[in-house]
Amino acid sequence: MSTSRGNILLGVSGSIAVYKSLLLTRLLIKKGYEVKVVMTSAAKDFVTPLSFATLSKNQVFSDISSDQEWNNHVDLGLWADVLLIVPATANTIAKMAHGIVDNMLLACYTSAKCPVLFAPAMDRDMWLHPSNQANIKTLKSYGNHMIAPTNGELASGLEGVGRVAEPEDCLLFIEDFLCKKQDLLHKTVVITAGPTFEAIDPVRFIGNKSTGKMGIAIAEECISRGATVHLVLGPSHVPISDDRIQVLRVTSAQEMYDRVHTYTSADIFIMAAAVADYKPKHYSEEKIKKGQGKMSEIELERTLDIAKSIGDTKSDQQILVGFALETKNELANAKSKLERKNFDLIVLNSLNDKGAGFKHDTNKVTIIRKDNKSTAYELKSKSDVAKDIIQEIIDYQEQL
Repeated sequence: MSTSRGNILLGVSGSIAVYKSLLLTRLLIKKGYEVKVVMTSAAKDFVTPLSFATLSKNQVFSDISSDQEWNNHVDLGLWADVLLIVPATANTIAKMAHGIVDNMLLACYTSAKCPVLFAPAMDRDMWLHPSNQANIKTLKSYGNHMIAPTNGELASGLEGVGRVAEPEDCLLFIEDFLCKKQDLLHKTVVITAGPTFEAIDPVRFIGNKSTGKMGIAIAEECISRGATVHLVLGPSHVPISDDRIQVLRVTSAQEMYDRVHTYTSADIFIMAAAVADYKPKHYSEEKIKKGQGKMSEIELERTLDIAKSIGDTKSDQQILVGFALETKNELANAKSKLERKNFDLIVLNSLNDKGAGFKHDTNKVTIIRKDNKSTAYELKSKSDVAKDIIQEIIDYQEQL
């Protein structure tokens, strides 16, 4: 077994920036990583395999077979803790996005079980071209991680975005990535967030003040830990910073119910949405005029209970997390809700706590578990609260 800090398979495609990959190889070796290099044929036009072999002290791979011997790309993919592609040309990025396998590097990419990091290198106009941007978005949706290019002088003589990240910056990105926990890898998480709007007529609705900030922060934390995330999001203007999150936008409680129930085999459900408890029994196709009747004439009925429907059918291996926003008897009400809906954990916050609840960028929560363990947290940013919630889920899951 290797005693190195980790195994890095470095993919090198054909660009004038290949010389930076030599410097990066040297930095990785100095840091104690084991490095093996896979080059495309075009990359060898800029730097010889001997240079990488000398620095890495390992055989360099370029062809599927060499000297009548088959080079097993599957074994390389299994060996690697990270596949790092530096530089990643527009051509290589396009082939990665569309499953074109015509060289050893792409064969390793399509068979790799490890995380994939790629650092684009190309001219400014190539970088900005819609097809390239679409390919990069596709790669991110696959769970690949981009080391963003920088501004500067390009090989064409132009100034702009497209320079491959400097070796030192690539190293910092890699080390930061490897330090992050990937404890939700291969887990599917369904998260509900935001309000629901229940239509009265074409212009009016019953809703609430939820923004979805807490649920979105949880989705971002889950994706950073390696999960596949389906975010069922009610009406919200809060931006989603990570396009790997699969966002399913809905308006009503019925739509949210239907979306959640398309993922009933998920590993973890986090019900952070503020779903309306009631909806108008009858929808008016025309705008209700002031003189047409009293507001008391709008008859309400209960909406479907999304969280309870999951709690009633989930297996013992699935985790269900609920939220309780209370104004009095907070702890007792939250514990009662946990039992009624078969939650494994419930996140309690109170509108009596300054800085907690809707609209704020902060929250103050108490997390109560099914095994009666309860932890109260101080006021924190919602991103930090998300970290606490996910860690509680993982700790609980380890006991199952």
